Amino acid sequence: MDNACNTSNSFVLLGMVETEGSRFLYCVLCILTYSFTLFFSLTLAFVIWAEQSLHEPMYILIASLVLNGILGSSTFVPKMMIDLLTRSNCISRVGCFTQAFCIGAFPISEICIFTIMAYDTYLAVCHPLRYPTLMTKETVLYLLVSCSIVNYISVLIAILLSARLPLCGTQINSIVCDNMGLVFLSCVDNSINYFYGTVLFSAYLIVCMLLICYSYLQISLVCLRLTSETYKRSVHTLVTHILNFSVFFIGVLFVFIRYRVGRKNSAVLSALLCLTTLVLPPFLNPLIYGMRTKKLNAKVLCCLKKINKGAFHKF
Repeated sequence: MDNACNTSNSFVLLGMVETEGSRFLYCVLCILTYSFTLFFSLTLAFVIWAEQSLHEPMYILIASLVLNGILGSSTFVPKMMIDLLTRSNCISRVGCFTQAFCIGAFPISEICIFTIMAYDTYLAVCHPLRYPTLMTKETVLYLLVSCSIVNYISVLIAILLSARLPLCGTQINSIVCDNMGLVFLSCVDNSINYFYGTVLFSAYLIVCMLLICYSYLQISLVCLRLTSETYKRSVHTLVTHILNFSVFFIGVLFVFIRYRVGRKNSAVLSALLCLTTLVLPPFLNPLIYGMRTKKLNAKVLCCLKKINKGAFHKF
């Protein structure tokens, strides 16, 4: 790399060193995926906000999911593109801890939103008569805000625990700064950080997984008793949610196992796992929900046609 790091105030991202031979290819892929994510996620969010008929719990949750995806991918993709173009592999100390906080908050927020979506679908399918009173817009917003507050506070505690540690190195074996990458650089006993991170992640994962599995199991049992047409619509929604959650869950689980198995993993593996959890879900969310949710798909296409028609008339 051309740029040298000021090791007293910066960290070296070893994953960026590994991309040196293919930096142009990586840069092009980053630009394409991030542009797609940004455009379609913002389009979905705008259509849901603008269309009064879409101000329903399910669509509010979809908007929250795609906006969280933008926040997640924006924590490192823009910087990564700049680093690839400028041949840099450095990140400042403040930037590193800020990135670690955002990267820690993103997957937990994603899991919480998936859990609320599963609960929403469960109420809609299993308790359709009580659904309008049990799941209102106010209820959804309350659940989202409550989860966000607990999420950000718990992740902030993890980052503050890491910030207190004296560090014996500056080389992080990844393409991003994450909390465990910083903990591994510590010179002293980091068992508190390790224990807190394990308990925090396991608690979110186990509780959310149990709620999601229970919801989808109950939904599946109800679907078996439905008529053919209703059954198809319900299964369509169910498969959409399970597919999207599975892709995200597998990536997050591998990241969790990677840090618990050992710290001496290759930078290439670390980069691949980061891309799987931070780039792929935000990329797939607008695609899956925009294409497979018929009502939302129709509204998005209508909006795009209006924009295209207006641009055409200007010329």
